Amino acid sequence: MPDPPAPAAQATSGQGREVTVGAQDGAAVAPPDGFAIGHWTAPEAQTGCTVILPPPGARAGVEVRGGGPGTRETDIIGALANPEEATAILFTGGSAHGLAAADGVMRWCEEHGRGYRTPGGLVPLVPAAVIYDLTAGVDTLRPGPDHGYAACEAAAEGMPERGSVGAARGSAVAKARGREHASPGGIGYAAVRTAAGETISALVVVNATGDVLDEAGGVLAGPRGEDGEMLRTVELMRTGESPPKRAGVVEAERQGTTLVCVMTDAPLDKVSCAKVARMAGAGIARAVDPVFTPFDGDIVFCLSSGDPAPSQWLVMRIGSLAATVVAAAIRDGVRQAASG
Repeated sequence: MPDPPAPAAQATSGQGREVTVGAQDGAAVAPPDGFAIGHWTAPEAQTGCTVILPPPGARAGVEVRGGGPGTRETDIIGALANPEEATAILFTGGSAHGLAAADGVMRWCEEHGRGYRTPGGLVPLVPAAVIYDLTAGVDTLRPGPDHGYAACEAAAEGMPERGSVGAARGSAVAKARGREHASPGGIGYAAVRTAAGETISALVVVNATGDVLDEAGGVLAGPRGEDGEMLRTVELMRTGESPPKRAGVVEAERQGTTLVCVMTDAPLDKVSCAKVARMAGAGIARAVDPVFTPFDGDIVFCLSSGDPAPSQWLVMRIGSLAATVVAAAIRDGVRQAASG
């Protein structure tokens, strides 16, 4: 069963005005109409995948922030590329192996008449991004085509399931002392509805190398000390903490990533989506520290279903709110995982 709606949480926009994130007038703010989200969660292994199916014709933009991204087809939604839209977005575990799940998403989309029209038929455009969860358990299962297809079959409109599900099944945060001292990560969600009637929402997979900070800047999820006490990674860096190793390798043990998909019905074109994705990356920096490290593959997608009528003021307004909901969604992800 899906988790209950996200509780109301207060956050501050770029103009200092408080906005309600996760609820509006006492009711949950779901993604805009036409956006469906589905998860496949491995029943026994610590991995999974998550798909976002926007309404046909939704424009897409992307911003890659981290130093170790694992992606597929992100160039096709770059600001200078020809296609305006993305057929689906895939978030997956399994590191680069998990990108194979996109084949199943493509198959499902083609069967359902979704994709970029060419003279030879539909070609679904499925940008994908991965998290590194290969040290989450002993099972060698990685998401593949059948699992991507299953996530599409499970996709539904409305409030998404959150916590340790889908692509976040094997996620963890605050890995400065190694996986065994990390805190749980998860799928998080937050949204805001403006006075003009626009919805700006964010779905995130929280698997960061760094700590997750609460609204006041305190540690919400950090590395654990030997006594179980929650520590602060930046303090470990100051004391000269030696990097943990696993099988003689440092980097793989600490690879992380925060994956973000902003969904809105604001009237953005493709270039505006890219600009909003860039601004939304600030939300990761508000909630994660250290952020955008060499070990992280942080990436932000932005999808818009509104009829394009962009302006620079609109981009600034939607981008600032997107950063707010991204930060709230990251905190929601670790809270959901900890409570589950």
